[in-house]
Amino acid sequence: MQIIHVSSFPVTRKSPNLHAVSIKLSNGLTRNGHNVVNVSDRDVARMTGFGYRRLGIGRTNKILRDICEMHRADLLLLGHADVISPETVAAIRRDLPALRVIQWNVDPLFEPDNVARINTKLDVVDATLISTAGAELEQFRRPGHQVGFLPNPVDFSVETARNHERADLPFDVFYACRNPAHPPRRVFGRDWNMNEFCATLQNLRPGLRMTLPGIAGRPALKGHEFQQSMCEAGIGLNISRRPDSWLYSSDRLAQLAGNGMVVAMERGTGYETLFTPGQMLFASSLEELATGLHALAADPAQRMDVAASGRARYHELFNERIVARYVEQVAQGRLDPRDYEWPTLLPG
Repeated sequence: MQIIHVSSFPVTRKSPNLHAVSIKLSNGLTRNGHNVVNVSDRDVARMTGFGYRRLGIGRTNKILRDICEMHRADLLLLGHADVISPETVAAIRRDLPALRVIQWNVDPLFEPDNVARINTKLDVVDATLISTAGAELEQFRRPGHQVGFLPNPVDFSVETARNHERADLPFDVFYACRNPAHPPRRVFGRDWNMNEFCATLQNLRPGLRMTLPGIAGRPALKGHEFQQSMCEAGIGLNISRRPDSWLYSSDRLAQLAGNGMVVAMERGTGYETLFTPGQMLFASSLEELATGLHALAADPAQRMDVAASGRARYHELFNERIVARYVEQVAQGRLDPRDYEWPTLLPG
């Protein structure tokens, strides 16, 4: 296929996420044999709007329409492409009647603004894929419109560390949080300021060596520095804003597993149905989490074994080529859910 992929790509310092889902999806699509043209809509808007995104919106929408026409696109893939209007998508579909359009979204559905952004394009796309599974997707059902789960892909050309092979890492636990105090995060049944959460965890197990970018006044990291920080720890805390959306996680899940850390997360998110205790660390309380972290930190051989098993399992389920193939099959209307161990589209 000729694919136009519109999303946030790390083109400028305004978009520094080197681990972006957009990169991994495009890598997977290319490795599966497709021609992919990446369009960073926000950066194009800033570049055509004298540095101001708002001033470049109209020009960016025209540019996208021209690109799709020039390449005779078969698939228009929209990932958080908020600069692009539904009217432009409808116009592109008139230009190219055989075009298929899919939007994907990896933000949580408990954020009303995110739900509103998804709804904006429901009437002009063929399918919507979201990093949440289950009943919460029902709100996006429309006649002739498919909705389903999108896993956070891992890509070993992006997640390049091999922490599972190192017994001598300088830190036991990694956790990064850009906004630790607001909004609070729901962990083990209560709301936490993550500065306090990490301090409490450290008090429960004072011997844990923790690297905590963004926590308690430490500088938040991005780009290469963020990847380098993840190269230094054996266990990564995967704590999202809330644990009660089925299979929802921020893309840190793929980053931690892919870089060879043991992923530690709250039990009940659904991932314990896809991974065993020998592949990830699951906990139902802060005390259970602290005990599990301490045990792994005290036994590097066990930590390395769990990390290696979890990394291999995550890659088996969710590597960039498999997730890209899933997107392709949804676009082409030839998905067989039996090919995947995880939930795919809601049944029609």
